Amino acid sequence: MNRKGLLLSLISGLLVFLSFPKVDLGFLIWIALVPLLHAISEEEPPAAFRMGLMAGLVYNTGLVYWIVFVVVRYGSLPLYAGISIMLLLVLYLSLYPALFGAGLAYFRKRGMRMVLMAPPLWTCLEYLKAHLFSGFPWEDLAHSQHGHLSLIQIADITGTYGITFLIVLLNCILYDCIRALFLSPGETRRPSLSEIAVGIGLLLLVFGYGTYRIDSLKEAETGSDSLKIMIIQGNIDQSVKWTREFQAETLNIYKKLSVDASSDGASLIVWPETAMPFYFQDYDERARDVVEVARKTGSWLLFGSPAYDRGGKKGLSFYNSAYLLAPDGSISGRYDKIHLVPFGEYIPLRRVLFFVDKLVAGAGDFKPGGEIVPLLMDDNRIGTLICYEGIFPGISRQYRRKGAGLLVNITNDAWYGNTSAPYQHMTMAIFRAIENRAYLIRAANTGISAIVNPDGTIVSMMGLFERGVLEGTVRFTRYDTFYARYGDIFACFSIGFLLIGSLVSLRRKNR
Repeated sequence: MNRKGLLLSLISGLLVFLSFPKVDLGFLIWIALVPLLHAISEEEPPAAFRMGLMAGLVYNTGLVYWIVFVVVRYGSLPLYAGISIMLLLVLYLSLYPALFGAGLAYFRKRGMRMVLMAPPLWTCLEYLKAHLFSGFPWEDLAHSQHGHLSLIQIADITGTYGITFLIVLLNCILYDCIRALFLSPGETRRPSLSEIAVGIGLLLLVFGYGTYRIDSLKEAETGSDSLKIMIIQGNIDQSVKWTREFQAETLNIYKKLSVDASSDGASLIVWPETAMPFYFQDYDERARDVVEVARKTGSWLLFGSPAYDRGGKKGLSFYNSAYLLAPDGSISGRYDKIHLVPFGEYIPLRRVLFFVDKLVAGAGDFKPGGEIVPLLMDDNRIGTLICYEGIFPGISRQYRRKGAGLLVNITNDAWYGNTSAPYQHMTMAIFRAIENRAYLIRAANTGISAIVNPDGTIVSMMGLFERGVLEGTVRFTRYDTFYARYGDIFACFSIGFLLIGSLVSLRRKNR
C-alpha cells in the first residue's frame, strides 16, 4: 500500500467517524468516501482491500471504543483484555469496508463504473452486517443523518438502506466531478452531466418527499385519541444496581417519582429496562410495592425485570423481560427479549471464550424469548423493544405487522457511562419511528430518555445522568407504511443489481 493511498484511507475513516455522535458532524458523510474512492481508483483488489480495511479500522475504532469501558469496568477484565476484545470487533466490522474496496476494484477492472457499482455494493454489505452472526447494524451510514428530518423520511419506503445508497451515490458523483475537473489536467474529460442531473434530481426528490411527508403527518389525524405518558428516569448507578442492599432504595426512587408526578393523570408510566433488579414474578413484598404503584396512580405501568423459567430440558432459564401492569395491578402481559446482547447477556462461542464472564450481574446466562409479543393495553398494542433491540428494524417492523400502534424502547445505557454510545443508541431509535410511522417512547435508566414523533422529531428529551420525570403525549397510530409491509425490499433490489453486475463482469472477463 502506497503512502498516498494510506493517507487517503485514513482521511476517509476520520471523516466517517466525525459524522456520528458525539462529534455529530453529519454533513461530512457526503464527502467522507471521496478520499477512499480516489485511493482505490487505480488499485488492484488486494491493495484496495487493505485501503478499505484501514478506513474501517479508523472509523470503527472511533464508533465502538466504548466497549473497552464496558468490559473493563463491569466485566472485571484487565485493560489489555478489554482493548483486545474491542479490536477484535473493530477488525470484524472493518472487513465490510475492506470488501467494499476490493469489490469496487474488481468491478472497475471489468470496465464497470464505480458510480454504478459502489452504492449497491456498500448497501449489500451493510445488509449483510445487520444479519450475519446475529447482526450488528450499529451506526450505518444512514444513521449519521438522524438530525436531517426531511432527508430521512424516505426510510418509511426503503428503510435506512435507501439513505445509505444515496449517500454513497452522491460521494461517487462528487468524486467523478473532482476527478474530471482537477485530477486529469491532460485530458479533455468533463464531469458527466447525466450523473450530476441524476444526483441532484434524486436529492430533490428525497427532500421533496420528506417535506411532503412531514406536512402530511402534521395534518393527518389517525388512530386513537392522545395518550398522556410519563417516563421515569431513575439514574441508578450500574455498579450498585444489582446489590441486594440497594434494591429497596432503587424501588423507592421509582415509586416516589411515579406517585409524586401522578397527580397529572398519566395513562401510561414507563420505567427502564431491568428497573426492578429482582424477580417480579416471585410476587414478594417488593413486587407488591410495584403493583401498588399502578393502583395508586391509576395508570398502566410498563417496566423491565428479569424473569426465569424452571421448566424445559435444560433446567432453569433466565430472561430479560418487560411487564405491563393494568391500573388495577393485574399483569396484562410479559415480553421476553428475543435479541440478546453478545457478552452482555450471553457468551457466544462459550467453549472458545470460556475465560470471559458475562457482564450482567445475576445467576446464569439469559435465554432469548420465544417470539415477539405485543403487550395489550385495553384494545391497543404496544411493541416493546428491550435495550439494543431498538437498533434492529426488523423487530419493530414485526411488532407493526402484529398490530402494535406504539413503540416503547426500554434500555439501561448506564453500562456506557459518558461515552458516545448512549448518544449513538438514541439516534438509531429515531429511524424506528419513521419506518413504522409510530410514536416511540424511550425510557433509559441514566438517559437518554425521549419521546419521538412518527416523523422522527424528538418532542422532549432528558439528558444523561439526570433523575426525574419526562411527561408528554403520544398516540396509537395505524399507519401502514411500505417498509412495514415489505421490509428491506430495497436492499434486496440492491443485492439483485449487484448479482447482475457480477454476471456482466464475468462475461466481460470471458470475452
